[in-house]
Amino acid sequence: MSIDINNRQNQKVSEYINKVLDLIEKEEINEAEASWITKETVDGFREHVNPGFLEYRKTVTEGGQFAAVEWSDNGSCFKDVNGKEYIDCLGGFGIYNVGHRNPKVVKAVTDQLKRQALHSQDLLDPLRAMLAKILADITPGDLKYAFFTNSGTESVEAALKLAKMYSERTTFISTTRAFHGKSLGSLSGTAKGMFRKPFLPLIPGFRHVPFGDIDMMQKTFEVCAAVGEDVAAVILEPIQGEGGIILPPEGYLKQVRELCDQYGSLLIFDEVQTGMGRTGKMFAAELYDVVPDIICLAKAFGGGVMPAGAIVAKEEVFKSWFPNPFMHTTTFGGNPLACAAAIATIGVLIEDHLPERAGEVGAYFLEELKKASKGHEDKVQEIRGQGLMIGIEFHQDEIGYEVSKGMFDRGVLVAGTLINSKTIRIEPALTIAYEEVDKVVSTFKEVLGQVKA
Repeated sequence: MSIDINNRQNQKVSEYINKVLDLIEKEEINEAEASWITKETVDGFREHVNPGFLEYRKTVTEGGQFAAVEWSDNGSCFKDVNGKEYIDCLGGFGIYNVGHRNPKVVKAVTDQLKRQALHSQDLLDPLRAMLAKILADITPGDLKYAFFTNSGTESVEAALKLAKMYSERTTFISTTRAFHGKSLGSLSGTAKGMFRKPFLPLIPGFRHVPFGDIDMMQKTFEVCAAVGEDVAAVILEPIQGEGGIILPPEGYLKQVRELCDQYGSLLIFDEVQTGMGRTGKMFAAELYDVVPDIICLAKAFGGGVMPAGAIVAKEEVFKSWFPNPFMHTTTFGGNPLACAAAIATIGVLIEDHLPERAGEVGAYFLEELKKASKGHEDKVQEIRGQGLMIGIEFHQDEIGYEVSKGMFDRGVLVAGTLINSKTIRIEPALTIAYEEVDKVVSTFKEVLGQVKA
């Protein structure tokens, strides 16, 4: 009897799978199919993913409905299942630097997929070696050896473990408003109490100091040395992303570098969000003429096509892993598809001069947004940024939510930052057209005029 029930259930599941696969295969879907997809998506989130996401989505979906289901993307935009197009200024939290479905990146992944998707884990895989060489060539200073991951959180975890192996020290300094991920190690460096409290105690040895306060950083170094808890590394974002697009004070990063050198500590730059051209340089470290000992990459590293990340470190640091390369490993990190995507992505960034373009378009975007906010100082506290990494900070969270919702209803996707919810981010593809920038600015101005302080 139970076998019959299982067979019927399996048949039902199989039919459902085939229906989904048929929809994936279609280039265009009709109204009935769009309606079915929407219902299945909402029901699936409510019953099997997390109903909290439906409540979250209410804040940005017209009429309080949770019917905004994305379906396709291209260039600087994506479409929902009903065919409505949105200019994407959230960019998957900064993953679409070379645009949505960049054809060169898609082609590289597709070509590799025809040959081999994943590696055997035993033979030497060529694309990993080639990508590591490319990274050694384009990263600042004498960064040389790469370890590949699947995400930013994993990159931070790898960096922390490498720093511990290098010196056997266990103290790390992070900064307030920092975001480094949500696994236990990376969360120890992250600064928001809401994310940390349910999982305490975290990894011991982390100290947090105010971002930009070099005096407090120096005093913390002094105290740690005095009590025998010497600092293994300082980890920080050159420009804080989830903290609200916070730029460092002039000279701050160089001063941190000097402190690390003075105390024999490593400097880890988390460039998961700032890297790959977003700030106007390939890496934000170049903006401030500072070479870290380890740099963490992810998000846009996979070209918005594959999940991919990496750390790149100086040889003196990385050689801690030479005797036993199995001290830190990952099954999928550095897989052929991810490496193909990353190689193509770097190629597009260089050939199309996208870092330079991000600097130019970003300066225009920032100035136009500031102009649009004139007369609304009671709502907008500050607009700041570097390249195409821009933050609009409001006096209250609620104003930011209303502005985000109003822009979404008009076909522009923006969202708040995870640590500083009063700030919404503008992080579009680095390929965004000036006409699209103008539309975003005019939409922002229109919505701002309708939202009450």
